[in-house]
Parts: sequence; C-alpha cells; structure tokens
Amino acid sequence: MPDTRRPAPSPSTLVLLVRHGQTATTGVVLPGRAPGLHLSDEGRRQADAVAARVARLERAVVVYASPLERARETAAPIARARRRALRIDRGLLECDFGEWTGGKLATLAKKPEWQVVQRYPSGFRFPGGESFTEMQTRITSTLARLVERHRGKTIVAVSHADPIKAAVAHALGTHLDLFQRIVIATGSITAIAYRRDGPAVLTVNSVNGDLGALGIT
Repeated sequence: MPDTRRPAPSPSTLVLLVRHGQTATTGVVLPGRAPGLHLSDEGRRQADAVAARVARLERAVVVYASPLERARETAAPIARARRRALRIDRGLLECDFGEWTGGKLATLAKKPEWQVVQRYPSGFRFPGGESFTEMQTRITSTLARLVERHRGKTIVAVSHADPIKAAVAHALGTHLDLFQRIVIATGSITAIAYRRDGPAVLTVNSVNGDLGALGIT
C-alpha cells in the first residue's frame, strides 16, 4: 500500500533582529556608516541585557552583526553568553546615507526632502548613497540567505533601525512607504519566524521580558 503519511513539517527558523545599543549621538546625529562610533555606558548596559535574554533560549543560536563598531559591540556579549563565534555580515549594515552621513537630525529635518523620507521613502535615494528600496532588498536578501544556511536554528542578527524596520515591513506585507510607522529602539529585539508558508512576526521592539513567553524556546 502507498505510504500516506505526511512528511513532518520543517521547523521554523527564528530570526532575532537586534538593534545596536545606544551611542553618544543616538537621536541627535545621523551617523550612517561612518566608522568610530562606539556604545555609550547605557548602550553597553542594553547589550548586556539583550545577551541575558538570549542566553535563556534553549534553541541553538548563531550570532551575526553588522561590521560597524556599535553593532559588533552589541553582539559581542550575546556571542559570549551563547559561547559562539561572532560572525560579521555586510548585508546587515546601516543604510548608506551618502552626503547626509554625520548630519544633525534637527538640521536634516528642515530639508524639503525630509518629508519625502517620511512619507514616500520608496521613491527616495540619499544623495551619493543608497535608496530605501535598495536597503530593503539588501536586508531581506541577507536574512533569506542566513535562514537558508541555518534552517531550524535561532539567528541573532544585530543591525540598525532602518534595515530592521524594512525587514519587519517586508515580513508583514506592508508597503515600504509605511515603514516609518514602525519603531525600533536601541537594544530592542524583534522576532520573526520564517516558515515554509511564510514569515510570522512574533514581536517588534521588545526591550524586556522573557522571550519564552512568545513561544520561543
């Protein structure tokens, strides 16, 4: 007789998107990809808090980070807590803000282009830099590649606010023009389960609490 048993469902791959911890310029300057920006004391506290939350997970964990110092410094205690090597992936980089890199947010907000950034980001490219559409394609392609590489595991990916917001919008099926409505705080965890039938967003911008309460073990 034919075997009518259904194959066991493939396990979901959990991606924990972590925004780096606070720096001295958070909320004041648009640092972009400029090197040399490190975590503040509060940022290091946030990184340790994230590490403590991830340390309690039972599932196998791999840890990746954007190459920028603030991301690597956030990822380092997570990797130590899980006794894993820290892997660097350029796909997790901050958006390339081009000529706006290093600008004060209060000054940039006065530019006429600022309203385009907020209301029609899919049609905007930073002068000399990246477009939001390119950034979203980059981060979602990177996550797809990591999920394929580590199926059934938990992936910690330490990145930056805009790439994480773009990844969440993509997972939710939300148009990129609405991604500015998503808030991603420093030191927060956003959890997305990637399954055969599509992604499921488990939590966004979580800054405290037991991840096991989300059904993540």
